[in-house]
Amino acid sequence: MFSTGQIIFSICFFVAFVWIIQSSYKKDRAIHQKHFKGKRWVLIGFIAFFLLLLLAKIWLKQ
Repeated sequence: MFSTGQIIFSICFFVAFVWIIQSSYKKDRAIHQKHFKGKRWVLIGFIAFFLLLLLAKIWLKQ
């Protein structure tokens, strides 16, 4: 399905991509903590809203 060269390229690309993303995140970590302090509450709100929709769907099906 894939040639040996394509597999080697995809593995190298994946490793390089993960390394670049990780190094960028480490560099910007202090900035993210400064500017995005309430991110947990937003996540909790989205999860609660999703669960509310799921419960409404289950309740209306019965």
